[in-house]
Amino acid sequence: MKSHRTLPGVAAALVLLCGVAVQAQQVYRIVGPDGKVTFSDKAPDKSVPAAAVGAANAPAAAGPALPYDLRQVATRFPVTLYTSNECAPCTSARNLLVNRGVPFNERTVNSNDDVEALQRLSGNNSLPFGTIGGQQLHGFSDAEWTQYLDAAGYPKQSQLPANYRRAAATPLVASVARPATAPAANSPAPVQQPAQAPAAAPSATPSNPAGIRF
Repeated sequence: MKSHRTLPGVAAALVLLCGVAVQAQQVYRIVGPDGKVTFSDKAPDKSVPAAAVGAANAPAAAGPALPYDLRQVATRFPVTLYTSNECAPCTSARNLLVNRGVPFNERTVNSNDDVEALQRLSGNNSLPFGTIGGQQLHGFSDAEWTQYLDAAGYPKQSQLPANYRRAAATPLVASVARPATAPAANSPAPVQQPAQAPAAAPSATPSNPAGIRF
């Protein structure tokens, strides 16, 4: 029996994520200088600092290189696990991968932006969600996940090096702010009007000793 956790719904007006493949590892939330929010599976310009950028199909490896056979499988059928906080089935799925020694990337789904992206990526908002190559796995069933890992060729027993460290989980949607556009260089400078000289004080005359002006 599958176990899963359904996330709360988000706003009805969802932003279309164009061209997001099953193997996509990161979705970017880009905030323009005008405050407009867009989504993309491509990193922004190099001039814009990006968060949590990773190779789309690279196996999750940290520290020493993976054994040759395991590296071949992980390259052909990369595994990505999508989880959220306080999700018991997500923990079960993670434990299965860790105990079996499967290198994988983990993407967390906690914000509304993450849920939007998950909805477009998987077709629903239930977790855990996993991908093994192009195969999607909705919810968690130990037997089903094991079956697909076997079919992909992952070893039944861990072959990871003793000092292997799993990559840290990162949000599904990385928020990136675009820098404000600089003013055009050829824009005319504002013209300053010269200050007017103060009017001369009226001078007193014998017929107008107070200097009153009429």
